[in-house]
Amino acid sequence: MPQPDNSATAGDTAKESDVRRIAIFDTTLRDGEQAPGFSMTTAHKLAIAHSLADLRVDVMEAGFAAASPGDAKAIAEVAAQVTGPVICSLARTKAGDIEAAHRALEASDNNRLHLFIGTSPLHREAKLRLTRDQVLSEIERSISSSKGQFGQIEFSAEDAIRTERDFLIEALQVAADAGADVLNVPDTVGYTSPEEMYELFRDLCANIKRQDHVVFSTHCHNDLGMAVANSLAAVRGGAGQIECSINGIGERAGNCALEEVVMALKTRADHYRADTGIRTQGLYAASGLLAESTGNAPPRNKAVVGRNAFAHEAGIHQHGMLANRETYEIMEPSDVGVPSTLVLGKHSGKHALRARLEGLGYDIGDNRMETVFAQFKTLADTKREVTDNDLVALIEGEDVANIWHLVRAELRTGTKATANPTAKLVVDHRDRGRLSAIGHGTGPFEALSDAFCIVAEVEGTLDSIDAHQLSREMDIEVGLTVAGEKVRGRSQHTDVIVAAAEALLAAFNNHARKTNAAQQSAAEEAPVA
Repeated sequence: MPQPDNSATAGDTAKESDVRRIAIFDTTLRDGEQAPGFSMTTAHKLAIAHSLADLRVDVMEAGFAAASPGDAKAIAEVAAQVTGPVICSLARTKAGDIEAAHRALEASDNNRLHLFIGTSPLHREAKLRLTRDQVLSEIERSISSSKGQFGQIEFSAEDAIRTERDFLIEALQVAADAGADVLNVPDTVGYTSPEEMYELFRDLCANIKRQDHVVFSTHCHNDLGMAVANSLAAVRGGAGQIECSINGIGERAGNCALEEVVMALKTRADHYRADTGIRTQGLYAASGLLAESTGNAPPRNKAVVGRNAFAHEAGIHQHGMLANRETYEIMEPSDVGVPSTLVLGKHSGKHALRARLEGLGYDIGDNRMETVFAQFKTLADTKREVTDNDLVALIEGEDVANIWHLVRAELRTGTKATANPTAKLVVDHRDRGRLSAIGHGTGPFEALSDAFCIVAEVEGTLDSIDAHQLSREMDIEVGLTVAGEKVRGRSQHTDVIVAAAEALLAAFNNHARKTNAAQQSAAEEAPVA
């Protein structure tokens, strides 16, 4: 684990060349997974654990072994199959919890026990019914008895922010003296502010005697929307570890978002004098995998990984972006694995429209551009977003642009476990005429996708569905792999079935155009016999 500078003023007095290495403790699989609506199977947990290892997180809290047999099994699977990060299990100071964590983690020799007990008056009196001295005794006993069973021991003073300062210092000092390697100071209910957090960590760093390797850690919740800001303030105050989760998932309003705090440190290393070992290019993919695994996509305006994080529609912004990306972007989209997008809508200008048309292979003169731009503005006033399909239809005409045309789509589903959804599809193909097929799948969209693959005579899979209710309309975007290529399609309609069918139709039209263009290019480049 990286060793931070533990001095109280580390964030303020570092020289220009000094950049502290901050450890990233990911709790997506524990604190994140225990949030309502975010439960994951062991298979999902393993997939996300491998993704986190690929991100190079320092510590991975795989679960709470004593919480359930399923949690213990998932931790054991992660410990046995995932290498790289320290694998961690949460545990109360109870002997049974410690034993459960030991059994779950025994397959990994790079493990950590994360012990916690409430230290605030509320927790001591209402939940634990323990005195101050009894809490201190529990801390000392549980850490001392765990030494030698785990590679590392972390101690958390639950509800630390609402704990009396003198008692918090006393509790953390007992933990350090007993042999804890990490002293975690959680804002369990998201109560504090950045100014308070900075001052607290300066005080703790100055007043707790510990060995050089002992790290102060911060774990912030987002109840008042300040989890990331509070975590960054803790780093400035001397914290050497940040506890966080992908997409900020967690209890109530969630945790500090890993992608946000990591990119804040990376982007503003000049201010924080700190960085992490995270492979940031994998952040977008990790976010998408978590969203797919839990069925909870981040909001479009979510920082760093939201669909709009690097999207630009306003004409002034788009013009600036085309001239120099830094005019409106402080991070490179490629730094987090995000495909940058200039969204075309009613606010877009000629520069963005021309750039998108050139990207589609259309080089039109200034005179025609005036006509096309006027048509584009008229179309944009009727749609939330103008897609590539719309532009091709605008330039070439609807019949020329689209190879496939939707005639009818029907879906049938059942409530019985054996009743798989069925889709009946009727389409017109520009060359092959009218075609129909019946598709099947585990869900209605998958059945509809299967029907499209049958009529198109291609192998394909439905990778993602993004559906939003916009007033009376459904806005649906689908991602597919068709004949080994990734394609997307989008549509809006008041009828969800029609919206889904037209989104899939758009994706297959995109695939057909790409295929035809590649074949035409190959034919033009072929040597003449």
